[in-house]
Amino acid sequence: MSTNTLAGVGAGRHRKPFRIKEWMFSCGLTQYDIRDQLGLKSQSVVSRTIYGSANNRRVLAYLRDAGCPEEALALPKDMKEEA
Repeated sequence: MSTNTLAGVGAGRHRKPFRIKEWMFSCGLTQYDIRDQLGLKSQSVVSRTIYGSANNRRVLAYLRDAGCPEEALALPKDMKEEA
């Protein structure tokens, strides 16, 4: 598994942000759509989660449940056990 140089530490280091963005584009989904669906104040948490510098469980669960490929998401261990 390659390392995401844009990310911090943990599961996000293995996230594939460009595959996630590709999937979002194919679905017509934007970071603002996710922000609005989850009732978040800012889309920055969505962006930081996609790029791996954050691991917001609500954003990751939304992407997973919407059909984003799990290998692109590199879910944290506790979310893998949940699925």
